[in-house]
Amino acid sequence: MSASGSVTIIGLGPGDPRLLTEAARDALDRAQDLIGYIPYVARVPEREGLTRHASDNRVEVDRARHALELALAGRHVAVVSGGDPGVFAMAAAVFEAVEHGPAHWRSLDIRVEPGITAMLAAAARLGAPLGGDFCAISLSDNLKPWDVVTARLEAVLRAGLSVALYNPISSARPWQLGRALTLAAEILPATTPVIFARAVTRPDEALRVLTLDEARTAPADMATMVIIGAATTRLIERDGRLPFVYTPRSVTL
Repeated sequence: MSASGSVTIIGLGPGDPRLLTEAARDALDRAQDLIGYIPYVARVPEREGLTRHASDNRVEVDRARHALELALAGRHVAVVSGGDPGVFAMAAAVFEAVEHGPAHWRSLDIRVEPGITAMLAAAARLGAPLGGDFCAISLSDNLKPWDVVTARLEAVLRAGLSVALYNPISSARPWQLGRALTLAAEILPATTPVIFARAVTRPDEALRVLTLDEARTAPADMATMVIIGAATTRLIERDGRLPFVYTPRSVTL
């Protein structure tokens, strides 16, 4: 079975519309249907000929199946995520649906348009905290056990990587960021820089650079990106301004 429709999975970037790529903007302009989590759909301006399908969180695979069925019917569908769709977002959900769905979904035109993910936007605000080896970990245990989260976090902290923490805290799990930072404090010096970057590039942006010791009791929410520096991460102090933060690319044994 063939279809003339398509699915494009689009990263909207961190929030500032100027950081949406031209390729992503073109894909949005071509779309007939827009599918995504309610806040992300709201970031795309309404226009004639565009049907919006906003849904709640935690229905990613259902959302993906809906997009694929619309494409099979000949529609050009845009599935939107904040940041980059391949980083803890909708691209994996769409391909999971394709793998486990009807064989004819595999013949659809499915493309991914990258976006600037939150950790890169946050890092750019303060310098280069991810300038050396780094990794990204989601603290959400909705899709994996908490023991897996902590095992992975401990491994990368002991390996000397900077770590970007996505989904650090929510009303349903207010304790997980504290647990993660307590684990980090068992491995890294208390003076290790930790960045709290909330709503980066949006009007309510807030940036803090703390020590690991200070960070353990600092407030955060789901709009906050937390970056734990490596033992090698450096601060360049500036009078009256936040310091530059960078992690050297070189490693001396």
